[in-house]
Amino acid sequence: MTHTTRKTRIRAALVVTATALVTAATVSTGVSQAGGAHTAQQPSKKQIAGLFDRWNKALQTGDPEKVADLYAKDAVLLPTVSNKIRTDHAEIVDYFEHFLQNKPVGEKKRTIINVLDRDSAIDTGIYAFTLTDPKTGAQRVVEARYTYEYEKRGGKWLIVNHHSSAMPEG
Repeated sequence: MTHTTRKTRIRAALVVTATALVTAATVSTGVSQAGGAHTAQQPSKKQIAGLFDRWNKALQTGDPEKVADLYAKDAVLLPTVSNKIRTDHAEIVDYFEHFLQNKPVGEKKRTIINVLDRDSAIDTGIYAFTLTDPKTGAQRVVEARYTYEYEKRGGKWLIVNHHSSAMPEG
């Protein structure tokens, strides 16, 4: 074996080894990055259902700001007892200033939750509100269809779209 052939084989072996190490490192990085994308856990349906409970408790405070703070800055509210679409914080507060005068207490009758990914979910169904007339104290129950679209922003679950409409006459 000549000195040149031996040198060539050593170089070839080094190139193959270096290539194998680079490939192994690249594959490992790719696997860990792909794994990292799935390590953030999706919320459970129970966690998403709890967001309604949080909203309903905010109603019980009687403070329209506390309710409106559960909505994203760019949220859209299509409310049950108003024909006006609410698209900013001030308009959402305005709606709840009026709605909260009726001391609403909500209860879900049927719910369907779809977790879209780790940062978004939709809760839709039917709920009923017991409303109390502020002048007479008389109570009435209003059933409505609802849809809440939630997004996790800055680590906090917010309502980005809320549609509620009274049940049609049947």
